[in-house]
Amino acid sequence: MTGQATLSNGSLTATALAVEAGVHRMALVERHADLKNEFYERVRTETRQVPEAEKRLREAVTRLKKTIADQNTEIQNLCQQITRLTLAPAVLTHDQDQPGPAAEDIGNVVHLRPLT
Repeated sequence: MTGQATLSNGSLTATALAVEAGVHRMALVERHADLKNEFYERVRTETRQVPEAEKRLREAVTRLKKTIADQNTEIQNLCQQITRLTLAPAVLTHDQDQPGPAAEDIGNVVHLRPLT
């Protein structure tokens, strides 16, 4: 906590704490979870820093929220496209029943097959 790491890189993580204490990381995390939690609480209160693990989790949450928002937008767009594609045959059928200019009379129509 004083910034004078002797064995680790000095980061305020459970892994660095385990290295400084001379114990295996999993021993600290699994058997001494209370000490790990106390360490993170002291990091928060004494150094007024957010622990590295919490920073990474917050970044992951932010990325995931953006992904969810992007996917929701894409779902809405796809639903609108489904609606348009579902209505297209009805509109085309309706247009054929209506009297109007012949296809030959419209100047911007490109025929895919020769007219018979």
